[in-house]
Amino acid sequence: MAAAAMAALTASQAPGVIPARAEASVAQPAEHGPSVSGDAPYRTELPPLTRRHEGHEGHAGGAPAVAGGAVPATVFAAYRRAEAELARTAPGCGLRWQLLAAIGQVESGQADGGRVSADGTTVTPILGPRLDGGAFAVVPDTDGGAYDGDAVYDRAVGPMQFIPSTWARWGADGNGDGRADPGNVFDAALAAGRYLCAAGGDLSAPTGLDRAILGYNHSRAYLRTVKAWYAYFLEGHTVVPDGSAGSSVRASARPGSSHAAKPTPTPKTPPKPSPRPRTTPSVPASPRPSNSLPTAGTSPEPLTPMPTPSIALPTDDVLPSGLPLTSG
Repeated sequence: MAAAAMAALTASQAPGVIPARAEASVAQPAEHGPSVSGDAPYRTELPPLTRRHEGHEGHAGGAPAVAGGAVPATVFAAYRRAEAELARTAPGCGLRWQLLAAIGQVESGQADGGRVSADGTTVTPILGPRLDGGAFAVVPDTDGGAYDGDAVYDRAVGPMQFIPSTWARWGADGNGDGRADPGNVFDAALAAGRYLCAAGGDLSAPTGLDRAILGYNHSRAYLRTVKAWYAYFLEGHTVVPDGSAGSSVRASARPGSSHAAKPTPTPKTPPKPSPRPRTTPSVPASPRPSNSLPTAGTSPEPLTPMPTPSIALPTDDVLPSGLPLTSG
């Protein structure tokens, strides 16, 4: 029954998904169940090849946003807080905030470009499509619509895209307000870190890292994409003000979503009237002296390199033995 249920969850996934027959034999950290995100769609863009105009931590105000590579300040704080908490409670895990940033980039574009309130709650809900079959997995409702507003089928919710059933197990209070909210980036980042440590064990080991990431989504294409972003953030990062990172695609507007945002039409500018001919010759005015001084340009500080562990990206389509599907 478990094998049949898992096959149903992944039979209609995006290209690059692990075949159901291979997934059925993969060990899991605990009981059988869907992935953290329910194998919902994710962002497939890869990191930029160059790092032009990047700053580093401590220069968030003046560093220009780098499309697809900047981390909004509150989101960055959430990742760092989760890293510190897991270093205290699960020291053998070795979770680094860059892994949370990689997953946050792929799942929601860093909370939709940092559109969060002061306490880390997203300004508008970030919802994946209904997991009702067809192009997606089938995940019937488990929360009565409490988190995703859907009492028939589940949706992935929040900046780290938990489905309600996995949030019920891994949800956490990351900002200390007494509640666990999947739409809050502090709560979601800590919950994601707890899951990754439980699923992967030692995340400094390649097998543990792969096992943890595949628990989020059972696709090898997903694994390659997250690891590419992980390597990118390990080499350096840019922290920018909230809302300035410029998410290119809303998570709620992913392919198949019933909440896709409609493009805003560009208003047309009325034509300017032709200037009337002058009846008297004009006398050119004497040029006024300029009292302004040229403003010296500022150059961004060089990127602070960070130790980069060797991360081998998978190239085949066969999972190594012992990788989990996930818990929860």
